[in-house]
Amino acid sequence: MVCLGNICRSPMAEGLLFEKIKKLNLNMEVDSCGFESFHLNDHPDYRAIKTMKDHNIDISRHRMRLFRVEDFDYFDHIYIMDHNNYNDVRSMARNENDMEKVDFILNLTHPGTNKYVPDPYYGGASGFEHVYSLLDEATDIICSNSKSI
Repeated sequence: MVCLGNICRSPMAEGLLFEKIKKLNLNMEVDSCGFESFHLNDHPDYRAIKTMKDHNIDISRHRMRLFRVEDFDYFDHIYIMDHNNYNDVRSMARNENDMEKVDFILNLTHPGTNKYVPDPYYGGASGFEHVYSLLDEATDIICSNSKSI
């Protein structure tokens, strides 16, 4: 899961998917990262933590990390939140094989549209709740797809 600062959208997506993996006993791993080093090693935004806590998911221990080229080797899928994230990931791709792993997370719910997950950072609590809803639906599909493999 990749977003800009790795303090809002991507740790929320990671937390959602992690809880579903655990609940469904799936053989999967999830992680999240970003590109903005300003938040390096920071915990998620307090509003992201609260939104997730309201849904009984604890992301408070998460620490921001930067996207690494090695992520292409370790992960089968790299889900990005918006067009800037896509361009950032593409700038680090070594080849087409790397880019075949990259997709907009909302293409799971709206195939082929490249819709972006809005960044709630500069908004209020309702923006975080909206992001939660979008990511909840997308992570359901990830789990559903993994059970059919």
